[in-house]
Amino acid sequence: MTLKNVMTGIAQGLLSIAMLGSGLMKIMTPYEEIAAQMAWAQNVSSSIVFLIGLLEIFGVIGMNLPYLLKKYKKLVPIAAGGLALTMLGAVLTHAIIGENIIAALVLLVIASFVTYSRLNLLKTIKN
Repeated sequence: MTLKNVMTGIAQGLLSIAMLGSGLMKIMTPYEEIAAQMAWAQNVSSSIVFLIGLLEIFGVIGMNLPYLLKKYKKLVPIAAGGLALTMLGAVLTHAIIGENIIAALVLLVIASFVTYSRLNLLKTIKN
């Protein structure tokens, strides 16, 4: 196991924990509470907040389930790329409304790193 694989595994684990927690919070917390705590949520409907939460959860599942099943590993960089796009949207949204973008930017960088590091899984013959 190379240092790059270890670093990617750690980054993928940290990204999974952060995105799973965020996604679960978005789908389980009442919209009114989310809107009271997060300014961006006041600008979108409760359905959009719920959809973002689902995207985050499905991204985590897509990044980790292939390793548990020992197949469909091509899904890993695709799911990580989807999370990177989700976080790009978060960075832009926070920047537009004047909120702090640091946390979203860090998650964007981590998701991009995992996507880039796992691209070799797309080149494999077997799933």
